Formats: sequence, structure tokens, C-alpha cells
Amino acid sequence: MVSSGSDFGFAATIVFTVLLLLAAVGDIRTRRISNRLVLVLTVLGLTYSIWATPVLPGVLRGTGGLITGFACWIPFYVLGWLGAGDIKLYAAAASWLGPLHALEGALIAAVSGAVLALIWMVWTSGAKNVASTLAIAAARPSMLAPGSNTVAIRKTLPYGVALAFGAIVAAWMPGLLF
Repeated sequence: MVSSGSDFGFAATIVFTVLLLLAAVGDIRTRRISNRLVLVLTVLGLTYSIWATPVLPGVLRGTGGLITGFACWIPFYVLGWLGAGDIKLYAAAASWLGPLHALEGALIAAVSGAVLALIWMVWTSGAKNVASTLAIAAARPSMLAPGSNTVAIRKTLPYGVALAFGAIVAAWMPGLLF
């Protein structure tokens, strides 16, 4: 988004970042992501996409990003690993990014989410317990299936932080991965 070089692009990226930071802070504090905030993010994202480019390409960019962002994370909701608010947040953010940068942000979010999950596990369970759990999981991947202890981790892990981080990095450094 910033790469357009215009004051409008810079201002839009600031607004985008602030909205995502509000969502991340809300997720940390309450383990919920506000539907109102997601709605505002979506409407402003679609508006930005239309305003920054001609109307039809802007509509395609915004809705393509929204659909791509949703498609990237919906399997993890179906598996019970992410909440609906996480999926809606990333889809809304992706409406600003467009399809290609939505994919880029999703990859960044996945890596940062893995790091966040490890930090969270060490913080809540201790390094020794995490090391033994990961060793067992490597030998028995079925323990990561829904219904196991990972569901309890999902309920306490504010994954919206990783999703917001991925989207923010994709906005400020477009083309970082591809």
C-alpha cells in the first residue's frame, strides 16, 4: 500500500495499521475481535481499493483480497484451530491488500503465529513441558488433531496478533516475499 508513493497511500497505510493494532490489542485483552472493527476495516479496505485504482479494478482488487484472505485461513477454523473473529479480521485486512499481498501477509502471519505459539506455550507451560510436548507431537502428529490439548491453546492464544502483524508487514513492505 505504501509503495504507491502518494500521501494518500501513506495515510491509508497508517489508518490500516492503527485499525489492526486496535484489533490485536483487543484480542490480547479479551480474546475477542470486535465485529464493528472488522466491519469498519472491510468497508474502508474496499473503499481504499476502489479509490486507489480505477473503479472496476479496485472492486476486483478489494473483493479478490477479501476472498483470498478468507480462503487462506478458513481451513484452520474448520479444524478448530482459529476462531471466527480471526478469519474475519484477516479477510477484512486482505481487502486493503489485494490477492497477491494477502497471500504474502498470510505467509508472514503463519510464521509469526508459529513463533507466537511457541512463546505462548513456553510462557504458560514452561520450556521443559513444551520440549516434551513437541517431541511427542513429532512422534505422534495425531495429538495435534482437534479435540486434543491444542483446542485449549487456541482458546487462550491471541492469534489475531499474528494475523495483524502479517497484514501490517505486507502493507508496509509489499513484495517482501513475492
